Amino acid sequence: MDSIDMAGHLIRRLHQQSTQVFVQRTQAAGFDLTSVQFAALDAIHAHPGTDQASVAEMIAYDRATIGGVIDRLEQKGWVRRVVSERDRRARELSLTPEGQRVYAALLPVVQSLQDDILQPLDSADRACFLELARRVVRP
Repeated sequence: MDSIDMAGHLIRRLHQQSTQVFVQRTQAAGFDLTSVQFAALDAIHAHPGTDQASVAEMIAYDRATIGGVIDRLEQKGWVRRVVSERDRRARELSLTPEGQRVYAALLPVVQSLQDDILQPLDSADRACFLELARRVVRP
């Protein structure tokens, strides 16, 4: 098997293509953010009041570096971080009104770009690909 046909290489290339499509489409819509930042926004939207460690776990991101992601979202004015009343060491996260507006505007863009990522596949192959990918990342 050629190394360019190995799973790791193909997954890396797909990630590059996915990231490129994400950046192009979100920038064209007037937004400057990464796919990880969007994943964090999505997790906070779904679980307001959650802490940084939980967001990192939800989006399968490194706990040590999620703080930087949250810092940038906070600097943009999209996320609010407050000291938890239950645990003074923890910071609870929620979307600001501007963050809610941005999230609502971004969600349809991100949903539609999914088709661009898998553009060469027909709907049956896309469904099969997604099922297989879920099995690999959620054994």
